[in-house]
Amino acid sequence: MFRPLPMRHVTLQVMGEDLTRASVVLADLGIFHPDHRDPGPEFSKIAGESYRALYHQAQTRLTKIANHLGGLPPFELGDVHVVSEEALAETNRQLGELWTECSASEERAHGTLEEERAVTQLEAALENFASLRIDLGMLQGDRRFLDVRIGTIQSDHLPRLREALALAYYQVFPYLITPALAHVIIVGPKGRGEGVIAVLDTADFQQLAIPAEFRDQPEQLRTDLEVRRVKVAAAREAHAAEVAERAARSQEFLIDAQRQLALAEPFVQLDTAARSTGYLALVCGWVPARDVDRLQRSLEQELEYPFMLHARRPTGDERPEVPSMMRPSRLLSPFSQLVKQYGVPRYGEFDPTAIFAVTFVLMFGMMFGDVGHGAVLVAAAVAFRRTLKRYTLFGVAVGLSSMVFGVLYGSVFGFEDLFHPLWLAPLSDPTRMLRVALYWGIGFLLGAILLRIYNRLIEGDRVRALFDSNGLTTLTFYSGMVWGGFNVANTGAFGTGAAMLTGISLLAIMFYKWEEAHATIGEKIIIVLVETLETVVGNVSNTLSFLRVAAFSLNHVALMLAVFALAEMMDTFGYWVMVVFGNIFILVLEGAIVTIQTLRLEYFEGFSRFYSGDGREFRPLLLNRGVAALHSSPQTAS
Repeated sequence: MFRPLPMRHVTLQVMGEDLTRASVVLADLGIFHPDHRDPGPEFSKIAGESYRALYHQAQTRLTKIANHLGGLPPFELGDVHVVSEEALAETNRQLGELWTECSASEERAHGTLEEERAVTQLEAALENFASLRIDLGMLQGDRRFLDVRIGTIQSDHLPRLREALALAYYQVFPYLITPALAHVIIVGPKGRGEGVIAVLDTADFQQLAIPAEFRDQPEQLRTDLEVRRVKVAAAREAHAAEVAERAARSQEFLIDAQRQLALAEPFVQLDTAARSTGYLALVCGWVPARDVDRLQRSLEQELEYPFMLHARRPTGDERPEVPSMMRPSRLLSPFSQLVKQYGVPRYGEFDPTAIFAVTFVLMFGMMFGDVGHGAVLVAAAVAFRRTLKRYTLFGVAVGLSSMVFGVLYGSVFGFEDLFHPLWLAPLSDPTRMLRVALYWGIGFLLGAILLRIYNRLIEGDRVRALFDSNGLTTLTFYSGMVWGGFNVANTGAFGTGAAMLTGISLLAIMFYKWEEAHATIGEKIIIVLVETLETVVGNVSNTLSFLRVAAFSLNHVALMLAVFALAEMMDTFGYWVMVVFGNIFILVLEGAIVTIQTLRLEYFEGFSRFYSGDGREFRPLLLNRGVAALHSSPQTAS
């Protein structure tokens, strides 16, 4: 539960003819994580490059066909077998022929779409000339003696524009007037361009372009556009029918093609993890130690030719390359996802999921303790379980924790007089609440430091386990500070023992940082002083950060008191309206804030001390089983 599963590095030597079959066996088991490192000069050739190229081309064509058809028919993988390069090439060829057919249809559909856009744009342009009763072709082109312009001006500018243009012997003919704009045709003799343009600019004249297609009266043009739109609609219907017919005709082939590619995919995913010398092939990867024997038995049953399987423990220098496979737990699944948001544990590193789940739920409940609010969270999680999926358990857990602390605090939707608190009402003794939160923080940080030491020892780094940040010296230093703090609180003096423990630990930390710093003496002094000060201040500030656990529990009560204070100012109906909406406000706003603050404490005060989070997640080869994958998972069986 607390560490990734033990892994073994396996090297599988098979005959070249059996390599594709071996990849299918590995994917069918779902326990093999490929190792893409170069195994050495003996196996220098990457196997299956032509096979891989065929697969990628076929997959690309299948994706394009799926886009054209609006999706692919569902498939079940069925019988697991090897797809030869010849069979894959034939599937790729048939997909190419189908895509050529689809591509031609797409081109026709694109032409229909362009025609539809053109019709839409012409219809919009025609609205500017709908009131005219002349052939629009007469208004186009350049004329020898006349200057003809058509456009819009603001309606209130029309009288003044007429007067101004009359001086230049121009006539203004409005053909559509609205409260805002007037559509006008302006006609006059050529040769007065600059003066007329200045007048038109002053009147904010906006010239309208007449499309070249408009060579008739507007009514006839509208009829022509309607005819074009009917043709567009017919073309779209014909295209839809053609696509539907093509999808029905090629359904069986597409199902078979998906099966072929699903069975070919494992070999492609091996990529550089599969090397070859020609007749002999080598596959390298990682397998859970518990599954090595199962892998051996499956290979013996499925491979046609003899093979060699060698499994060994990871060496110390390759631990960063080893993938981490976490032990599956449905109960901890939502918390595992939150841990992964911070990072994946290194191989062998302590997996904090279980401790994260317990501490998160406890801190949330302490900060959001109320029987009613917790019950609402539980009910909401159950009601929206289809949406929340794996996070349903998370909602139920934090809701139950809130209910438990609500019983301890004696609070139900903010009402604290319904029953006597099992422990204490937070506002009745704030000092005690702060003290409990401080004790919790101290225990939390001590546990985090211990986990850091454990992780360093697992990695074989004893020096850092002793002296590095959050190592044994930090543990003794922090313990001395806590001891001295308790002494000051009880007796007013730090205490000789606490001072000696703190001082010796601090000197050890400073000495280690001095030895680790590779710089001049002056720079070393600065580095040591700054990093030591950071250690002291960081431990104090991190401890005080946990006071927010008590602060938010007090804040929760104070907000409810504010709601009740406002409710008391209203009549009976207003009282209950304020109480209901006040509780909703607190549930949504403070619930979100408490969740964020709890995550902050977990990530920044806890994980940052002991959890690297830079590990590699175990990602085994898997077969795409189609719709069958919806009902069963091909993950490792115990």
